[in-house]
Amino acid sequence: MYKILFCLAVLYHPLLPALANLSNSIEQIKPSVVALGVYSPLASPRIKLIGSGFVVAPGNQVVTNYHVIARPLSSQRNESYVVLSGSAEKVNVHQIISSKKQPEHDLAVLKIDAKLPAVVLGDNKLIAEGSEIAFTGFPITAVLGLYPATHRGIVSAITPIAIPADNSAQLQASALRQLRQPFMVYQLDATAYPGNSGSPLFDAKTAKVIGIINQVYVKSTREAVLRDPSAISFAIPISLLLPMLDN
Repeated sequence: MYKILFCLAVLYHPLLPALANLSNSIEQIKPSVVALGVYSPLASPRIKLIGSGFVVAPGNQVVTNYHVIARPLSSQRNESYVVLSGSAEKVNVHQIISSKKQPEHDLAVLKIDAKLPAVVLGDNKLIAEGSEIAFTGFPITAVLGLYPATHRGIVSAITPIAIPADNSAQLQASALRQLRQPFMVYQLDATAYPGNSGSPLFDAKTAKVIGIINQVYVKSTREAVLRDPSAISFAIPISLLLPMLDN
């Protein structure tokens, strides 16, 4: 009798439907997740991954963080930013045709020379604190190919924030103005890593993208992010992205 009751309890565990929803959502999201890299024909390897991104309609627009593509590139080394799609060792490299940048919100929209599967975006409304979320991207530099990883958690707070900079020289005038009027972002109870910058933050149940991962709280040093993560991450709400997108 007890064995039967135990089996029924396992079969109808309340967590199982949530995990099934998340599994379905990941399956929908993964084809739209891309990597951002720096290409140099003189380097070895020729492409260095620097962050994550995701494709939005009509399929040739890629969203990522501004800080992912903010570093000046070397003309002597023929460096250029590229978008990588595909999975495992079947990787396609896409040239960036044009870009829109919004440093004050740490956002960038890149146009590429191909059309890829696009995510479904949420609306302007912030989702409630406590909502189950997930994000998919490339938390650690890919060496053997593109293998996107998903992390899950909850929205722990909706809080004001200002985009950080390593030093005052990196702060543009628009970013300095933003420091006086910080905007609202999602604070997450979820572990992200530097390579996750630009990853789509999505509703675990519906797969609708509701934000862009852009920051990780660092407890001590940057080197400690991998060995001792804080499990506190931040994401830009999709409402700040929507005005940048082409209809």
